[in-house]
Amino acid sequence: MGTLVRFACVAVLATGAFMGPSVAPAAAPAHPKNWTPPATKIYAQKLADEIMAAHPELISVTFHGIPPGQTDAYTMFAGSLPDRIGNVDDPDDVDISKKGITIVDPRWHRTNDTVKKFVMMLPLRDVSGENVGEIVIAYKNPPDSGKTEEDFFLASTRLRDGLMRKIPSYPALFAAAR
Repeated sequence: MGTLVRFACVAVLATGAFMGPSVAPAAAPAHPKNWTPPATKIYAQKLADEIMAAHPELISVTFHGIPPGQTDAYTMFAGSLPDRIGNVDDPDDVDISKKGITIVDPRWHRTNDTVKKFVMMLPLRDVSGENVGEIVIAYKNPPDSGKTEEDFFLASTRLRDGLMRKIPSYPALFAAAR
């Protein structure tokens, strides 16, 4: 049996040498996508860009929800991390969008997340106060900042609530930016 196995291995290797290099199948993306943004900038992206320009204390800001024309496809649809736009949302993101809960996440003892930060995950609201998705705000949190969970909570709710008056409706977030 050993001779037969060796012969089969040599035959496979020889076939590969004569046929040239093989093309490996494309690897699945680390974070699967469930939405592709339009080619033009949407209003939510304009808001994300404005927030980042006005708040140097932030690492990132992202908007999450179900894009128009989709059903139950929760995704990040705008934000300061363009390579993540269209990524499938995590279960906690979906809970915030569906249930309107807030998550205060100090990112303590995370071995795969070594940047010192504080993350707030809040329901996104439109001008009428209706929950229309989620906004995730990541703050810089150097060891000497002296900031507490309450400080980050209050800052993030002020930012989110100030944004409400700029969001006439959920569909408006997907309109072309002007």
